[in-house]
Amino acid sequence: MTGNNPRKSDQVSRSRKGGLTRRGFVVASAVGVASPLIGGRGVWAAGSENTIRVGFVSPRTGNLGFFGQGDGFLVDECRKALSKGLEIGGKTYKVDFLDRDSQSDPARAGQLAKSLIGDSKIDFMLVTSTPEVVNPVADACEAAGVPCLSTVMPWEAWYFGRGGKPGQPSPFKWTFHFSFGGAQFAGSYISAWNQIPTNKKVGAMFPNDADGNAVRAFLPDALRQAGFTVVDPGPFEDGTTDYSTQITIFKKEQCEIISALVLPPDFATFWRQAAQQGLTKIVKIAQPAKAGGSPTEINALGPIGVNLCVAAPWNRAFPYKSPVTGLTSNGLAEGYEKASGKQVTMQLGSSMAVFDAGVAALKSTTDPLDKAALAKSISTLKTITTVGEIDFNSGPMPHVIATTRFIGTQYQKTKPGSKFNVEQLVIENSEDPNVPIGGKLIPYNTGA
Repeated sequence: MTGNNPRKSDQVSRSRKGGLTRRGFVVASAVGVASPLIGGRGVWAAGSENTIRVGFVSPRTGNLGFFGQGDGFLVDECRKALSKGLEIGGKTYKVDFLDRDSQSDPARAGQLAKSLIGDSKIDFMLVTSTPEVVNPVADACEAAGVPCLSTVMPWEAWYFGRGGKPGQPSPFKWTFHFSFGGAQFAGSYISAWNQIPTNKKVGAMFPNDADGNAVRAFLPDALRQAGFTVVDPGPFEDGTTDYSTQITIFKKEQCEIISALVLPPDFATFWRQAAQQGLTKIVKIAQPAKAGGSPTEINALGPIGVNLCVAAPWNRAFPYKSPVTGLTSNGLAEGYEKASGKQVTMQLGSSMAVFDAGVAALKSTTDPLDKAALAKSISTLKTITTVGEIDFNSGPMPHVIATTRFIGTQYQKTKPGSKFNVEQLVIENSEDPNVPIGGKLIPYNTGA
């Protein structure tokens, strides 16, 4: 696919449900409030040449469903904010979001991407949350020549997991990623773990999957250099139901810190078995990753969920505002909790950031329907989002990858009479001092 505007050649072939051509599609009346990004005219001409079709794939159900728990709310907020159109180069465009649930299935994620590209004729793809979702979507976009912007998975698993090679030019022309990486994991962990006395023995759990294999390659060495001893029983398969081997080793080695990069249901299984077999009594810091991102998970664990630590890519305490919705991070959290009745998760602002960055990329090009021009704009994008600044001009792979930051958090009990049982408090901010500290680290086995 070339970078030329494809609309002139495919307008006749494109159709919506009911057989209407895109040229003949009648634009529905707009609802919602204006955002700072909306053009002053607030109207657009009917026709595909004035509509930007944006695909969005995320996991709303399945084993990874907590990552996408708030994505429906975010899409609705973005639709409201852009209901009067997006002004780019003196022209107002309608932005049409086509959101899809991967159901936590990599094969389905890839199929959805191909359908959005081939059938829905999207101009731009947004995707978020874990290699199981992001990588198949990014691969489909790279093959089809469709600009794709992704977030919320270690950048190493995105880059090297898709065939990038150290020290070689990037093989990716159409796909771009902003997220945390190994340095951010290590920095947040070390800062938090040094807050209380331990024997610095870390029981590490890295499964045989894209995340586990990527993180195993860098995190243990970083921890050792900081003075920690890493006890790694070796890789295991996702969906493992018996963790007795790992628990026995961790108990024998007297590991007072547990670092587990596992799927949410797998961590629940492991941690219940750890409690039954006496491991939790000696643990002072318990640090899940990939799991532990939702208060729902923590509440489901009961008392053994309290005082778990999580490195968070976003928290309601973040001082950054969404340029698309105009909401502060706390305002975004409050809006979600009011609309859903559920407690906010750390993924809400992280997913919002891909919309913030995506809209900023569209506004930075003179022709958002020119795929090559849009890809070039993403490669040099520098903008503020709900997770802070995103800058593709620096980082580990300039013009392909931009890094974000982690802050250390802990799920602590709320005060009696509070609406929720636990709250995710910021306990360290070494990577972003702009984020205010909300509490001190409490040893996990306090009261265990």
